Order: sequence, then structure tokens, then C-alpha cells
Amino acid sequence: MATTLLRKTVLTAAGIAATAGGIAGPAIAAHAAPADKATIVADRKGGHGERELDVRYEAQPNFYFCGPAAARNALSVQGKNIDVHTMAKEMGTTEAGTDSINDITPVLNKETGAKNAYKSVEISTPKADDKQTDTLRADVVKTVDAGRAVVANIAGTATDTDGNTHSFEGGHYISVIGYRDNGHTVTIADSADPNTATYRMSIDNLADWIATRGYSTS
Repeated sequence: MATTLLRKTVLTAAGIAATAGGIAGPAIAAHAAPADKATIVADRKGGHGERELDVRYEAQPNFYFCGPAAARNALSVQGKNIDVHTMAKEMGTTEAGTDSINDITPVLNKETGAKNAYKSVEISTPKADDKQTDTLRADVVKTVDAGRAVVANIAGTATDTDGNTHSFEGGHYISVIGYRDNGHTVTIADSADPNTATYRMSIDNLADWIATRGYSTS
């Protein structure tokens, strides 16, 4: 994928509109909680088109580290424990965030130990169409079945399966660490707030959340 994706800042705290040329934070604050580690879900594969991976969760240590934190959480399903500050340096992360998914993918490949383990996929339209959504679903299933997590760059507001909204108007990065119903529902690990470390979302809502941005997938 060409590196012409829109600049994808990942500011994940409210009240930081003056940062990075006035880019607004999320409508619902995702405060820079202290790093919090916990095993979220056990790696298991069900008989009804579902699988969730074992994540050693860690919350992002500040408002602009969601890109490195999402990648770190994603790599933890492979049993890797990589310092988030080291990852931030490799991604070129600053207080303006991590520019795009294209800065995440090479680091995932390096730490996975396979040059082509991950690729970047763009959803360039304002809203995902059926083909883009189906591609995302297939990518999530393929990646999770390979024992890896997807990392997605999202923006705006999306609703999870419990009816809770998650809003990141300035942009954010998340990890997709599982699926149900053959990928029509996915499990998200979100570094923004350990109080909502994981939640589930329909693949349609996730695809629209990624729209105009991209994701790293096997």
C-alpha cells in the first residue's frame, strides 16, 4: 500500500486540541492511565467459528502511545514482551502520535521474525462497503487463526455489542485479538483505558471505524 494515507495521529486524551496543530482528542476521554498488565483471554478455539487469543494486556502510558501499545499488545499473543518505549522509537511516535498504519506494519514484521507476516490494508473510503468489510472479516479470521492479532488505525465513534460507545475523534490504534460467528463479531483489546480493556464489536462497525485509515494483517 502506498504511503499516502492521511496523517493518522493517535491522540487518546480529551482536552489536547492544542497538540499537533489543534487536532482534537476523543469525544469520550480515554485518559492516559498508568500501564496495567493482565491476561485478558485464554487462547481458545471453539467449534462454532470462533477463536480468541491470550493477550498480556498493557495500557498505554500516555495519551500518544496508543500505536506502540496496540502493537505491543498484538505481539503479546505470540508470547513476545517488547518494551513499548522501544516500539515507539522504531515507529517514530511523537506527541503528535504515530503517523499511519504503515509505521506499524514494519515493526510487527520485525518482531514477528517474518518479513511478510504482516501487510497494510487501506480502507480509503469514508465508509466501508460490503467488499471491504468482507475482506476485513477474512483478514481477521486468517490472522487470528495463525496465532496473530490485527492492529487497526481507527477514528470517530463506534458502538460495541453491549451498546457502549467508544469515541476517538483524533484517531486511535487498537488490536483485534479474536472473533466469533465466523468473524462477524470481533474482540478488541484497547490500550486507552484498562477499565475497558476488551470489548466486542460487529465487523461492520469495525470496518466503518477503520474507514479512511488502515490496518495491519497477515
